[in-house]
Amino acid sequence: MAYQFPVRDVHYLLNHAADFDAVRETGAFEDLSDDFVGAILEEAGKFANDILAPLNWTSDQQGARLENGKVFTTPGFKEAYAQYVEAGWNSVAFPEEWGGQNMPNSVALSVVDAMQGACISFAMGTMLTTAAVKALLAFGDDEQKRLYLEKLVTAEWSGTMNLSEPQAGSDLATIKTKATPNGDGTYNIKGQKIWISYGDHDMSDNIVHLVLARLPDAPEGTRGISMFLVPKFRVDSEGNIGQQNDVKIVSIEEKLGQHGSPTCVMAYGDNDECIGTLVGKENEGLRNMFVMMNAARIDVGMQAASVGEAAFQKSLEYAQDRPQGREFGVKSGPATAIWNHPDVRRNLYTMKALTDASKAICLANMVAYDVARRSPDPEIAAKAKEREELLTPLSKAFSSDRALETTNIGIQIHGGMGFVEETGAAQFFRDVRICTIYEGTNGIQGIDLIGRKLGMGEGKLAYDLIEEMIENADAAIATGDADLARAGERMKLEAESLRENTAWMVTAMQTKPEAGLAGGTPFLEQFGYVAGGHYLLKAAIASHGAKAADASQADYHDSRMHIASFYCDNLLPRAQGFAPAVRAGAETVEPLEPTLLSA
Repeated sequence: MAYQFPVRDVHYLLNHAADFDAVRETGAFEDLSDDFVGAILEEAGKFANDILAPLNWTSDQQGARLENGKVFTTPGFKEAYAQYVEAGWNSVAFPEEWGGQNMPNSVALSVVDAMQGACISFAMGTMLTTAAVKALLAFGDDEQKRLYLEKLVTAEWSGTMNLSEPQAGSDLATIKTKATPNGDGTYNIKGQKIWISYGDHDMSDNIVHLVLARLPDAPEGTRGISMFLVPKFRVDSEGNIGQQNDVKIVSIEEKLGQHGSPTCVMAYGDNDECIGTLVGKENEGLRNMFVMMNAARIDVGMQAASVGEAAFQKSLEYAQDRPQGREFGVKSGPATAIWNHPDVRRNLYTMKALTDASKAICLANMVAYDVARRSPDPEIAAKAKEREELLTPLSKAFSSDRALETTNIGIQIHGGMGFVEETGAAQFFRDVRICTIYEGTNGIQGIDLIGRKLGMGEGKLAYDLIEEMIENADAAIATGDADLARAGERMKLEAESLRENTAWMVTAMQTKPEAGLAGGTPFLEQFGYVAGGHYLLKAAIASHGAKAADASQADYHDSRMHIASFYCDNLLPRAQGFAPAVRAGAETVEPLEPTLLSA
């Protein structure tokens, strides 16, 4: 069985875990019926299943290649991209005035789920284009919007993010790329960038690079970074493509995974003729880039969960088809499918529960993103913005870490065949490995959570969500269902533990930040597991009520309740394991001489 986008599951999580009704209640989206959203997801699934999924294995075996200074993508990518543009998938959430469809970003994220699960190497490029659109919508001037925005919205042209340099990875303060004013409103860009996904390819007519660089008189550090729009081909005043800019592809990286996604080393201005224009204000480039990056972090979380979904589907199929051994207590007869072995089932349930928990966090994150920007009520919008801020590091880090686990379990379920490339099980692990690294490493996400996010109102953002967790746990207990009640009790226990550690962390970051920083990653893990259980339990409570109202869908609702109860019984207790590590970090990671670690 080939990959199939799980339309029903995603639609259900969007409605009942992420509370999509909050988006409808903003009044910003007309005719946004449940059937209409379902139809969008159905069509996205068809495109992903039929057009993109068949390219996934090919993209791994026949990756992007560089020939004579030009990048050529995997066979079939160019044709699929043309169909993607024609179908309008890139424009789902963008304003109608720029060729968009004005749908919620949370619906667009569900579309991202479909595309990324089908072929991450293809969808990586389109994800960056949507990020570039968001930056230009927020900071581009009228001329930049007129010349570039509509083409980017439709994905006729693609976009990139150019941050890193050989000496500047996570530490962007050390960027050396220079931007020299030409006196006519343009700038001469000169420098080298690395790790630029889709820095060049053969699928779109033009590529719009958003490049971080320094002006001659810029302050040192991150305060002196500006953003520039640098097209592959220059564009005249009428929007027509002209001569090629002074942008060169030095090489494409040989990577562990995502072979079909060209990751480029790029040289700007080798001939001192690379022309760019300033995006936003001088020395505010990092602020601009974070508009792209914060949205991209949610996308990366969903990207990772989507690959986890694909790995789960492949593993489930294999477990049903692979005969090996007999069921416990059976003395003779033919071998049984490995699905019938309890440990294999436990592994598969783990894959499904972690994947759905991750997707639920990401969808709830993007629902908050929508409400924060669309609600006419300032108080509701402000609260939604706080929730968006809080969930973003969880979406990115928790989801990508769990995807590493799920794809690794997928290899284990395949046994020896999982270690053999021809089955495709290992590709998922290799493809998703980068998700814990790009768009801000997961360690940086932990620092963001305990530093900036807990620093807002002395933990208020976290305390507000924890209160909702406890209320939701009480609702689960009140259903009278034994499994949900047990899950609710566990949720209350873990939410209280999280509240205690939140209070400790807020104080630590104020009085002894090195102690807090040492526990940042365990705190994010603890928070992520509890948040995942919270959102799955919300959906399960909805299923309990829906099953009582309409028994015809009982099997599906039973499955949703089973996934939630499995998570709370088997995976939520992991949060308690991280709880003491949050506070113990300061003592246990005191620096030793490096030689002592290798003695």
